[in-house]
Amino acid sequence: MITRRRGDAARTFDVIDLFAGAGGMTLGFHRAGFRSIFAVEIDPAAAKTYAANFGSAYVYAGPIEDVEEFPGADVIIGGPPCQGFSPLGRDRDPHSRASLNSLWREYVRAVRAVRPAVFVVENVPEFLRSEQFATFLETFRGDPLLRDYEIESAVLNAADYGVPQRRRRGFVIGSRVGPPRWPEKTHGPESRDGRPYATVREAIGDLPLEPTGRDLHIGRNPRPASIERYKAVPEGGNRFDLARNRPDLTPACWKNKASGTTDVFGRLWWDRPAYTIRTEFFKPEKGRYLHPEAHRPITHREAARLQTFPDDFVFEGSKIEIARQIGNAVPPLLAEAVARAVREVLVDSG
Repeated sequence: MITRRRGDAARTFDVIDLFAGAGGMTLGFHRAGFRSIFAVEIDPAAAKTYAANFGSAYVYAGPIEDVEEFPGADVIIGGPPCQGFSPLGRDRDPHSRASLNSLWREYVRAVRAVRPAVFVVENVPEFLRSEQFATFLETFRGDPLLRDYEIESAVLNAADYGVPQRRRRGFVIGSRVGPPRWPEKTHGPESRDGRPYATVREAIGDLPLEPTGRDLHIGRNPRPASIERYKAVPEGGNRFDLARNRPDLTPACWKNKASGTTDVFGRLWWDRPAYTIRTEFFKPEKGRYLHPEAHRPITHREAARLQTFPDDFVFEGSKIEIARQIGNAVPPLLAEAVARAVREVLVDSG
C-alpha cells in the first residue's frame, strides 16, 4: 500500500471492483486517481474485456463465492446482480432471482475481510427500497467488524453528471473515515452553473449515419417492413406514432394496448439526453433505441458513447455479449463523479 500524507491530493488509492462487468466503474475510478488491484467477474466475455483494458493479472474470472482471499485496498466498489430487483426482471424465475439477490452477502464478506476505508455499491433504485437492502443495513449494524461504517444511500441520475443519458441508479456509500460525500451535480437545472445536459448529438453526431461495420459501428439487417416501421416514427416519437401513421404495419398487441410505456419503438431526440441504454438496445421494440435521424436502431458504438465509454476502450466477445456489457455498465463518467467524492473523504481523512 502507498504511504499517504494528509492533504496530499496527488496520492493514489487502491480499489477492488466486485461484479466488475466490463469495467465501467473501474474506468471512472481510474480517471479520479485510483488504482485497480483486483476485480471479480463471472461472465467470461466481460472478464476478457476487463483484462484487455486493465490487465489480466487483476481480474478473477469466476464466481465470487470461490474467492477465498481478497487483497488489502482503500476502497471496494461493485454492483451485485440486479435482475431480481429490477421491474424488468419480474417475470424471471423467483428462485433464480433469490439466488442473484443474495450475492450482496458476498460483497459484505469482502468488506468484512478487507476493511476498506470506503465502499460503494451500485444497483437499480429498487434495491434501496427492498427487504434485502434493509437486511444489508442490519448486517452492518449487528457486526462488530462492520458497525463503524457510516452508510448513506441515494439515487443518482447520470445526466446530472455529464452523461448524455437519463439513467437513474441507486448508490450506497459506506465510510469509516468520515461522513460519506456525494458528487455535486454538474449538468441540468439543479447544477451550480445551470450547465445544460449533454445530448445525443454531442455524443454520436459525428458518426456516419450509415454504419461502417467497423469499430463497433455495426448495424442489423432489418426486413423491408421493419424499415417502413422506422420511417413512420418521427424524432422523439414512439409506437403510438407508428400506429397512427402506419396501422397496417403495427403489431396487433400494440393496437390492442392503447396505453402504457411511451418508450417502446421510440426514436431518440438529437438535442436531449438518451433514455436508459439497456442490454438489448439493438431491438427498438425494447425501448427508445431508434437513431434520431437514420432509420435504424443505434449501433454498438453509439450505445457505448451514450454510456461514455471512449472509442479506444476494448470490448471482447460476440455482438450480443458486447451489447450486454455496454448495457449493464455503470457509465464511466458517472462513476468518476462518485469516485471524486470518495477521494475527497480519503484525502481529508489523512
